[in-house]
Amino acid sequence: MAPVPEAPPWAPVPPADRTPETPGAPATPPAQPPATPTLAFGPPSQAPGQDAGQQPGQTSGQPSGQGSGQPSGHQPGQASGHQPDQASGQAAGQQPVQASGHQPGQAPGQPFGQGSGQPSGHQPAQASGHQPGQAPEQASGQVPGQTPGHQPGQAPGQPFGQASGHVPGQPPGDPSGAVPVGAGVAAASGYGFPQPGPATAPGYGPPPGYGPPGYGPPGYGPPPPAQPPGPANPAQAAAIALLNLSGLGLGYVLLRQWIGAALCWLATAALLVVALPADVDGVPVGVLVGYGVLLLAAAADGFRRGLRATLRTGAAVRRLALPLALVLLAVPAGGSLAYGAAREEAREEALLARLTVADERVKSGQGLLFDRAEPLYRLALATYQELGTKHAGSRAGKLVPARLDAYYAQLSAPYDKKDYCKAVAPLKHLRGLPGTVDKDLLGTRPAKTDEPLAESLYGCGTAALGVQTAEPPAEKSLNELLDTFPQSPQATRVEPAVREAIKTRSAAVDGGAVPCGTVVELRALRSSVDALPDATFAEASRETAAAVEKGDFACGTSQFRSKEFDDAATTMTQFAKDYPNSPKAAHARSIAIAAEIADEEPEAGKSLPPAKAPGGARMVMVVSNDGPGSVELLYTGPTTGKITLNACATCTKYPSSVFLDPKKVKACTGPASKYPKATLLLPAGNYHFLQKRAGTGTSTVGDTKISKTKIEPNYSYTNCLYVTSGF
Repeated sequence: MAPVPEAPPWAPVPPADRTPETPGAPATPPAQPPATPTLAFGPPSQAPGQDAGQQPGQTSGQPSGQGSGQPSGHQPGQASGHQPDQASGQAAGQQPVQASGHQPGQAPGQPFGQGSGQPSGHQPAQASGHQPGQAPEQASGQVPGQTPGHQPGQAPGQPFGQASGHVPGQPPGDPSGAVPVGAGVAAASGYGFPQPGPATAPGYGPPPGYGPPGYGPPGYGPPPPAQPPGPANPAQAAAIALLNLSGLGLGYVLLRQWIGAALCWLATAALLVVALPADVDGVPVGVLVGYGVLLLAAAADGFRRGLRATLRTGAAVRRLALPLALVLLAVPAGGSLAYGAAREEAREEALLARLTVADERVKSGQGLLFDRAEPLYRLALATYQELGTKHAGSRAGKLVPARLDAYYAQLSAPYDKKDYCKAVAPLKHLRGLPGTVDKDLLGTRPAKTDEPLAESLYGCGTAALGVQTAEPPAEKSLNELLDTFPQSPQATRVEPAVREAIKTRSAAVDGGAVPCGTVVELRALRSSVDALPDATFAEASRETAAAVEKGDFACGTSQFRSKEFDDAATTMTQFAKDYPNSPKAAHARSIAIAAEIADEEPEAGKSLPPAKAPGGARMVMVVSNDGPGSVELLYTGPTTGKITLNACATCTKYPSSVFLDPKKVKACTGPASKYPKATLLLPAGNYHFLQKRAGTGTSTVGDTKISKTKIEPNYSYTNCLYVTSGF
């Protein structure tokens, strides 16, 4: 027989045919006249006398649920809750609740509490325990002769606590007489609406809502029990923990724990905001530690939650969870590697930027004096050293050797241009770098500066010989060369170079057009030679002194010939003081006197005084002082000289007038002993005299008087020196 579909609890229940049930034979429902449909609130009724859970046509002892093929829980023609001894129409709820046990009419050997067609796993409430007289096949606690969950007068298989709905005069199982749960015997037949009548006796009937889920009126029955935890599944827990450990919160997504997943997402997003873009400093340690702690906590929490959780996902997803978790561990690992690479690139860029700054500093030093550019060079070198030692493997560090080569080339450029004095300071700087810069980084570069530095010191020092304004002076460079590189070829060339400079300038004194300039160079040269080591340069020092002496005399005579009488007088006077033992000292004094006279009377400077007085007869000239104050008389002619006359104590000035003839002045007419006198022996010739009287109360310092006298042979001469007033 084809199974009859189960109608909803609220649908009208069609009448079922009923036939006498024969044990062991299939039950054929008898024909039933149609009845008026009644709206029922419970499951379909069961035929009276049928064992609980027995399908129509099922024999006693047949396994539960092997009915005639009808839907589980539906028995056609079964009267809900009908009891044999109960008046028709009495509600099942008026019977006291019996202990769980064997229900009347239950077939021996039938599974405990199982009715044909009843929902799988549904058992009415039963009291555990075996009753005396219970069949061996009966479940524990079954009353003899009673179907499990069967109440007295209740139809077998009827849900526990459900009213049968049978009314007087109505055949059992007729749904037209169904009444709502809890209605009394007075409930009238109709369409299922409650009728007035006596209520169920207190204490009788099952608790409200008792029975299988889905049966009975709404609101009845306890809430569904919480789903029991499943068995422990370490692989599933590990997969969820690993999914959370990836930082994406996918373990929480699999568990449908959206708050945890959102926290993981927020933490990862915050880390990305802090970390990106990658820079040299990277992420603060506190942020990394906090994020790591959060991931470990999420992994531990995911393991705890996923150990016994029942995932509402497909089997394929569950199988792929663990491999996916292992694969997704590459996300933080790959992210760390990518961030490390980005940070490394940022570090490389920062180091290259520092290298560029150092290069700009070196470049800016071009064209500047080394003293001004040295601070820039020091800063650049500090950067080069840090990059070349602490970051040698970086791209910037690998460029440092080339930068050092360029640095040495730039600072050696003055030497290449043979500007030796300018090259000394940078070459000394390059040679001394091992004291401040890593020696391994510098390599052999400093040693390569020895030869250029020695050559520069030699070139600068020899070029400064004889240069009074040279900076540095020659002796500084040459002494440094001799001290620093005493065995160098340049050191052995210093002494010959000095003597050659002396010789060259000495020759220039003799035939040069400007001996005074040469003598200045000779003086500077003598100063430099005197500062050099005596053991090596003693002879050169003597040669220099002789050259200077000769140069001074040549300078004075050159000035005299050039009519520079004042300068010539000064030069020759100084020469006579500096070289009193010189053979030329007397001649120098004569030139100085003649220059002084010529400065007042240029005619006296037509020619240099002779170095030696002419021979032959000499005429006497007596010179007397008839004036106040001492007087100095200078003369030049065939011979040159000067005398000084003491002051005349009683002598005064002679009055003078434009109308008075000087020849009428009677000077030196007193006693001869009155006037200070001096005698000159003069060769014949023309002489120029210069009278220079010292200052007194009646005369002024520097009062001079020029006179000219011709000395002839065989004559003697007197010369009276006096002073006239202006009135």
